[in-house]
Amino acid sequence: MKAAIITIGDEILIGQIVDTNSSWIAQKLTVAGFEVVEMQSIGDDATQIKKTIDEVFQRVDVILMTGGLGPTKDDITKKTLSEYFGASLIFDETVLENIQNVISSFTKLNELTRNQAYVPDNATVIQNRVGTAPITWFDYMGKVLVSMPGVPFEMKYVMENEILPRLQEKYDPEAYLKRVFVVRGYTESALAMYLENFEDSLPHGFGLAYLPSPGLVKLRLFVRGGHRLAEMTEQIHKLQDLLGNAILAEKDLPVEKILGDLLLEKGLTIATAESCTGGNIAHLITSISGSSAYFKGTVVSYANEVKTNVLKVSQNSLDLYGAVSESVAQEMATGIQQLLNVDCSISVTGIAGPDGGSEEKPVGTVWISTKYREKQVTKIYQLGKYRESNIIRASNLAMLQLLDILQ
Repeated sequence: MKAAIITIGDEILIGQIVDTNSSWIAQKLTVAGFEVVEMQSIGDDATQIKKTIDEVFQRVDVILMTGGLGPTKDDITKKTLSEYFGASLIFDETVLENIQNVISSFTKLNELTRNQAYVPDNATVIQNRVGTAPITWFDYMGKVLVSMPGVPFEMKYVMENEILPRLQEKYDPEAYLKRVFVVRGYTESALAMYLENFEDSLPHGFGLAYLPSPGLVKLRLFVRGGHRLAEMTEQIHKLQDLLGNAILAEKDLPVEKILGDLLLEKGLTIATAESCTGGNIAHLITSISGSSAYFKGTVVSYANEVKTNVLKVSQNSLDLYGAVSESVAQEMATGIQQLLNVDCSISVTGIAGPDGGSEEKPVGTVWISTKYREKQVTKIYQLGKYRESNIIRASNLAMLQLLDILQ
């Protein structure tokens, strides 16, 4: 069953906001058994909206649309869809009651918000329990178009509680079976070469997809059809045997979640001392819910005086070897471990770029030191020329280096 996602809003096209809705909807649809074949972002223009629906309906069974349902004049989606499907807008007292329940605790009902209760007379109206814009479901020549708010938390609520269950009941799509392996120690191309024979021998309908990130490759094995579960299990076992300890996780998890789970499992604590990553490692670790159980804090020691005064890095090491050196990285990791009394520590010092490099230490030179109690590993990495990429790669590599010690 084929589906398309259309987001509406000039604010997306001019870059004022980022469309996160489409990727989230696509993930949910895929797991539910639908095949997402396209995504589009279009402006608040009635002619363009109608033309896009015409074209997309030629290729798919379901269109999920977000955006343009607000109370102001620039939000034209509801009126445009009414024209497209030959509907009249009628006032719905049930929608008004829902709107009053939603806003009663924090604002007063005004005329623009009240007008949200006008809905197309030939659509199935689904109440928005967390917002004022109702959801409209149009059945059209055996196909479906659903119009939802663009506000992410409103869209997610109605998708999970209303839209997905209704779509699955209507179409009964084939199950989508997948297993994600987080693999380390390979580049994307090296992993593809290693798994070439396995991939060539996969049964018909199976696929293998590679998603690289710094220091990792996420490998997705997939097939459609619940009746193929036994085959899926067999292929999973083959991959497990082939990859062995290179598998960090068998779920689609970021490194910070994998590290956090291991720290929780072992009852360990961690702190970071960061220079060129500017606190990014601490940010990633604390982006995980529950990280307060193991993360104690960080020192962003950008200036050398912070390294010496707070982390107790020796001035002698700085004078002899410079801030970007093995000795300084080691002393930073030891300093933060002692300062915050933690089991594990990560330190990073380097040249993120684009300036600051030299012939001896070019841009992208990064020293990473990781400690687990008395065991310490310190390595140098040559990452690249681009600042943002260097910060992301150094952060990932630092957490992977600590995982190596803990495992």
